[in-house]
Amino acid sequence: MPVKNRFAELHADITEWRRDLHRHPELQFDTHRTSGIVAEKLKAFGCDEVVTGIGRTGVVGVIKGRRTNSGKVIGLRADMDALPIIEATGLDYASETKGAMHACGHDGHTAMLLGAAQYLAETRNFDGTVVVIFQPAEEGGGGGREMVNDGMMEKFGIQEVYGMHNWPGRPVGSFAIRPGAFFAAADHFEIVIEGKGGHAAKPHETHDPVVAASHVVIAAQSIAARNLNPVDQLVVSITSIQSESQAFNVIPPQVVLRGTVRTLDAKVQDMAEARLTAIAEGTAAAMGCTATVNYTRNYPVMVNSEEQTEFAAEVAKAVSGDCDEAPQVMGGEDFAFMLNARPGAYIMVGNGDTAGVHHPKYNFNDEAIPAGCSWWAGIAEQRMPVG
Repeated sequence: MPVKNRFAELHADITEWRRDLHRHPELQFDTHRTSGIVAEKLKAFGCDEVVTGIGRTGVVGVIKGRRTNSGKVIGLRADMDALPIIEATGLDYASETKGAMHACGHDGHTAMLLGAAQYLAETRNFDGTVVVIFQPAEEGGGGGREMVNDGMMEKFGIQEVYGMHNWPGRPVGSFAIRPGAFFAAADHFEIVIEGKGGHAAKPHETHDPVVAASHVVIAAQSIAARNLNPVDQLVVSITSIQSESQAFNVIPPQVVLRGTVRTLDAKVQDMAEARLTAIAEGTAAAMGCTATVNYTRNYPVMVNSEEQTEFAAEVAKAVSGDCDEAPQVMGGEDFAFMLNARPGAYIMVGNGDTAGVHHPKYNFNDEAIPAGCSWWAGIAEQRMPVG
């Protein structure tokens, strides 16, 4: 099953949809325009059911096969939201929304799944039911969690679920996947360090939270360097240091640190949280300050199921001729919530020699569309063959 001819015919239309979405990015759960377009197209394609408002602004379409004797129901998921980044591509279809852009390719994911939905609704060459899932708020908002909590899996009887993401640096239309832990748990934290402020010329009269915070930043790096088995993976990044003072001659009474912890194992996650808290509190106390740590476990580890991963790789090989083993990724992905609810797999499709995701010059490569659409269609047709 190489790239399907139908997607060569639809390529220009799907590209046009993608570029329209790129021109009008929407953040988090505010995907009202995008969700409306998706729902309208699914209805026009002839989906048997289209439901909006799942997970606040998510959209679900149901496509029944030529037969439904197998009783199988498979979910296919794409994310819809953009990022709060100022675009620097100079494209003629660049973002028209101030301070927002599709810098992760969710416009491409949405367009490809729409293309696959049109094809599947036209052909219905499968024995079972396909549920196409369009999710808001992947970028930190936990839209996947919200859709699962809304009862999506139960409402539509989804038994397996599959997702896809583009990958800059891989050849266009090639694929890579791995079983087991794939994307990291993505936690975030805020550390509030309280001291005693005062005049910068009289530091002896203060308990300087800036100095305490600086030591916390350095000491936090010892968690990975000195508390973790070197064969395990952990990232601790403090990404923001703020105080209320903007003056050059004032020691502030408070400093706030913010950052993220990325792990691929629950025991490492527990250790990192405990050590970060101990280091912050102990270091602050040693300097006459106090530290309050607010640690939030956000996205869990995204784990691909063994059987579904093997199947997804076989479909990818049929489309592109090969499927590589992907490395583990320390980025987070809230498709993890769906994979915690149902077995399934998440695959990467090559985006070519482009800027990396989350970069202001990133752009989804429209040449990847036929391969991505063909993989979606192949998941449905080969997992639920008519016979």
